[in-house]
Amino acid sequence: MVKITGVRRLLLATNNPGKVREFRRLLDGLPFEIVTPAAAGITLDVVEDGDSYAANASKKALAFARAGGCLALADDSGIEVDALGGGPGMYSARYGGPGLDDAGRLDLLLRELESVPDGERGARYRAVVAVAAPTGVLHLAEATFEGEIGREKRGERGFGYDPAFVVPGGRTGAELSDAEKDAVSHRGKAVRDAAAYLRTLGE
Repeated sequence: MVKITGVRRLLLATNNPGKVREFRRLLDGLPFEIVTPAAAGITLDVVEDGDSYAANASKKALAFARAGGCLALADDSGIEVDALGGGPGMYSARYGGPGLDDAGRLDLLLRELESVPDGERGARYRAVVAVAAPTGVLHLAEATFEGEIGREKRGERGFGYDPAFVVPGGRTGAELSDAEKDAVSHRGKAVRDAAAYLRTLGE
């Protein structure tokens, strides 16, 4: 176990406002100052060209840790749809090309699944969270969130594919409260693992 002493700043290696909100909730109570790249004056665009979620998360965490001179936390995540052979997966944020926003990507997914019958629309979110120090990646955590793709968008919460991601019980990810989603989501589970590790560094 590598012990980090005197470090009280944790840089979030993302500019995605939805992820920032989730990270702040999930990391609340840690003995670290949680800062965003904008607050730290860091402008960094890391090319996610790894061959796995872990590779991309590690690359981002290490790049931001070195830029900020402190611990950094990054994730790489995606939605894996059984009927699409596990796609879009790692390419979820770029699904359909650069001209689409979150709503456009979700609309495209729903169109592509129009002919897929109920019972064959299984899907899962997968996330890998990496914690890195400027010297290297220290910890990786992976988790999934099982559900299926519905036929319409419902709910005003969440982001990304949440409005069509139907969870056990029939609601979508966008219809869950923050607390409900954090308790069961891929990112919630992976960040809690990372938070437990970070607590050992802050002792």
